[in-house]
Amino acid sequence: MYSAIQGILMKYSVVIPVYGSENILDNTIRRTVSFFEGQDWDYELIMVNDGSPDNSWQKLCEHATQNPNIIAINLLKNYGQHNALFCGFHHVSGDYVITIDDDLQNPPEEIARLATKIEEGYDIVYGKFHQKQHTGYRRLGSKIVEQLNRRIFGQPPDLTVTNFRLMRRDVVDRMIQYQTSYPYITGLSLMFSNRRANVMVEHHTRQSGSSGYNWRKILTLVTRIIFNYSSYPLRVVSTLGFITAAVAFVMGIYFLLRALVIGYEVPGWATVVVLLAFFNGINIVIISMLAEYVMRLLKQVSMGKPYQIAEIVNYRG
Repeated sequence: MYSAIQGILMKYSVVIPVYGSENILDNTIRRTVSFFEGQDWDYELIMVNDGSPDNSWQKLCEHATQNPNIIAINLLKNYGQHNALFCGFHHVSGDYVITIDDDLQNPPEEIARLATKIEEGYDIVYGKFHQKQHTGYRRLGSKIVEQLNRRIFGQPPDLTVTNFRLMRRDVVDRMIQYQTSYPYITGLSLMFSNRRANVMVEHHTRQSGSSGYNWRKILTLVTRIIFNYSSYPLRVVSTLGFITAAVAFVMGIYFLLRALVIGYEVPGWATVVVLLAFFNGINIVIISMLAEYVMRLLKQVSMGKPYQIAEIVNYRG
């Protein structure tokens, strides 16, 4: 595709994380390749196998050996979708980078809508679905994550973010320079872009298998966002600590004055036990929160890359 702005032929890098998609990979790759070759656009597919338990990697190797535009990367184990995308970003060579799922819920043919929209001068364009074909708990999880994105990353109220996105290469370059062992691609895309837009696209039901995006993974994602990209937990426990200290101070003054004015016939051992249990519980909560931050900081410093590559096919970088 020729850029209307720059007047040169642009190259597209499509990064697709793969997990347990053996039965649908052939169709996903075929349709994506057919789209780009039908448009006569320069492209590359970067397929990142995220520790699939099936024969997905063997499928990727077959396609990569047959098509020089396909780069197959096999991660050492399952690191998660965001880590797999982060790995793929380090291997792109295109002027634009597209992220798309491996299950064909985002039809590759809809990439044309994203490409047309970004030519208006945007840094990033997110596909906005007419109707999401997801289960109820996933929609609820998406709502929670959306609220976190708005509060932490400043997502505009009129912008919908999805995993189907097209970004300018400079946005991706800024993202991969960010040192983190816990990449959150949506948050990073918001952090390192300025001009953002939506375009309406189709969203289909999954053609094969079932999604591995369960409640546990939603909770893991929420935890990653809160602990690695915000100081909200520390603010909450700090506020709780100040409130507790204030209550304890007031209670201390009360009991002191009562002892001086009225006195106690029987020592209030029950009150002491209750207060000790309460304040010790608060201390445990605060210490646990701090320990979580310390562990993540240690991991951040010691890990280096948030993924490890076991094997790669066709990469010429």
